[in-house]
Amino acid sequence: MATRHIPGGRDGRPRHHASTPALDAAQAYDCAGGAYCRYADDTERGLFAFGGRYDYADRALWARIEAALVALRTRRRHAIRILDLGCGPGTWLLRTVQRARELGFTAIEARGIDPSPEMIAFAHVAARSLADPAIGVEFAVTDLETALAEEEDASCDLVMCLYGVLNHVPTSAHAAAAAAMARVARDTVIATVRAAGSLPTIYVAGIEAATRFRQDNERDRMEVDLTDGRHIEFGSHLFRAAELRALFAGDCTIGEVTGLDIFHSRFADHPDWNPPGIRNGATDHRLDRLERLCADDEVLIDSAAHILLVAHPRHRSAGD
Repeated sequence: MATRHIPGGRDGRPRHHASTPALDAAQAYDCAGGAYCRYADDTERGLFAFGGRYDYADRALWARIEAALVALRTRRRHAIRILDLGCGPGTWLLRTVQRARELGFTAIEARGIDPSPEMIAFAHVAARSLADPAIGVEFAVTDLETALAEEEDASCDLVMCLYGVLNHVPTSAHAAAAAAMARVARDTVIATVRAAGSLPTIYVAGIEAATRFRQDNERDRMEVDLTDGRHIEFGSHLFRAAELRALFAGDCTIGEVTGLDIFHSRFADHPDWNPPGIRNGATDHRLDRLERLCADDEVLIDSAAHILLVAHPRHRSAGD
C-alpha cells in the first residue's frame, strides 16, 4: 500500500490565497480538529463499528457503498479506482478500499481530497494502518472544483461526496459540480447532503459545542460561536430531495434518492435529561421499521438527517 500526503493539488502547491467558500469550510474543520473525528466517525471500536451518533445513517450509507463494490466484482472487475470528495479524516475512503480488497479486487487506487489540512493530516495518519501492496491511497489538500478538473472523463469507478460536502459548495456551483462528478465517474456516484428539514447541526461538532449558532437560509451561511470562545462562519445550503435529484438527472440515471435517519436522531436520548433505558433495542427495532416505511416518502424525506443519492452516469457501460 502506498500513501502520499500532498499539501496542495497534484503539483503540490497550496490552492488558497484569499477567502473562498472552500477555505471558510476548511478553517471551520481545522478549528474542530480531532473533536470532529470523534463526533463524525467515532472509530475507537474499529473502522466498521459504526458506533457514533449517526450510526443508523452510517450503516445505511455503507450498505450502498458496499453494494456498488459488489456490483463491480459481479462483473468480474479486478481493478477499481475510487474518488472521495471531501474525505475529511479519510474514514469512509479507508473503509471502502479495505472492503474492496476483501471482495477480491487486486488493484485498488483511491484518492481522497479535502480543503482542510488538519483533516488530511488525520487521514494520512489513519492510512498508515494499511499494509497491502494492492491498495494505493493518495490524499490531497484541495477543493472539490479543482480536484474534479484534474480528473479525466470516466476515470473513477466510484465517486463519493458524503455528508456536508455539497452543503458547503455555493449554490451557483452545484450544477457544475454534479456535472463534473458524472463526467469523471465510470460507474457510480454516491452523494449525501444535509436535509432542509433535519434537526439542527453545526457540522464540525455536536450542537452542544456551541453557545450560539444560526443557519441563514437566505444567504446559505452558518455562523457559530463555540463554547471555547471561537467564532466560525462558512457556507451551508440545506437541500430538498427534489433539488438533489434534479442536479444529477441531466447526466445520470438516478438509482435511488432516499432519506437517511428520519426518526433515529429525533428519538435519541439526552444524557442530561432522559433516565437510562428509555431508548433500547425494542425502540431501535421499531424505528428501523419506520425508516424503511418512510424513507422514500415525498414529504418526510426532506425531514431526514441526510438525503442519499445513488446515480449512474449515462456514459456507463453495463459490461465494463
